[in-house]
Amino acid sequence: MSLTEGPRLAPSAGGPADSLVVLVHGYGADGRDLIDLGAAWAEILPHTAFVAPHAPHPCDQMPVGRQWFPLSLADPHAIARDTLSALPAFARLLDEERTRLDLPWSRVALFGFSQGAMMALSFAVTAPEPIAAVVGASGFLPPLLPPGLAPSRPPVLLMHGGRDEVVPVYALTATAAALSAAGVRAETHLTQSLGHGIDEEGVERAGLFLAAHLAPPAG
Repeated sequence: MSLTEGPRLAPSAGGPADSLVVLVHGYGADGRDLIDLGAAWAEILPHTAFVAPHAPHPCDQMPVGRQWFPLSLADPHAIARDTLSALPAFARLLDEERTRLDLPWSRVALFGFSQGAMMALSFAVTAPEPIAAVVGASGFLPPLLPPGLAPSRPPVLLMHGGRDEVVPVYALTATAAALSAAGVRAETHLTQSLGHGIDEEGVERAGLFLAAHLAPPAG
């Protein structure tokens, strides 16, 4: 399966896109799991295109679904190594999508869930050019940044459920602290009653955050 395959939504207002949101799915899922977020945000992001690519590899622990890299939550250093290995292909995907729409990096935002949040956050803070914004839901930033400031410091929103049974809730504060140490300020949103997922409140909060940072350029 090609990395660039996956569902897309054109801007709801019609005409060319002035921005792009890439929806990055979690382990064992595919792009179809997240593309409905684009429809949910169409009213507040009417000039935005959405793409939800399928990860390049079949999931190694499930009979269906895809993965960005092999996943072992027990070893964060292995996650960091495998994330770094997956980033070049992920970066090419993003570059192809923004080039197809003739958009600069500053008009690209990412939303990632679980393993997709690891990919989105890792790319966003190591990218050679800053992107518009990144939302990481139910994930974390692997320990891949060297000491000192991150090369790129985009606006970040971190969301998590207080009853997350897959990625423990302490990942929210740990990731916010790691980003702060790298010079990246992150907003956080905790839903105490939520497990490993995204609820309506989170969808609304993420959409408003993205819309704020993808407002049409002045003039």
